[in-house]
Amino acid sequence: QPNVILLDVVMPGMSGFQAARMLSRDQATHDIPIIFVTIRDSEADRIWGMRQGASAYVTVPVNPQLLLTAISEAIAA
Repeated sequence: QPNVILLDVVMPGMSGFQAARMLSRDQATHDIPIIFVTIRDSEADRIWGMRQGASAYVTVPVNPQLLLTAISEAIAA
C-alpha cells in the first residue's frame, strides 16, 4: 500500500472528493493520508476537501517545498 495518496479534484469518472470519501471509508485504505493537489483554489473547495478526509490541500502551481512538507506531516501523523 502507498504511504500517501495524492489526488486531484478534477478527474475523469469521479471527482477527487468522491475518491477521497471512498478511500476514507474503506477499511483497507482509511489510514492512508490523502493530499489534494489541484488547480481548484476556492475556500469552499479547500474546506470540502478536508471534510472528505484529506490531510492537506495544495494548489497548482505547486510550491515543491510546501508539497514535501505536507507529505512529511501527513506520513508522520
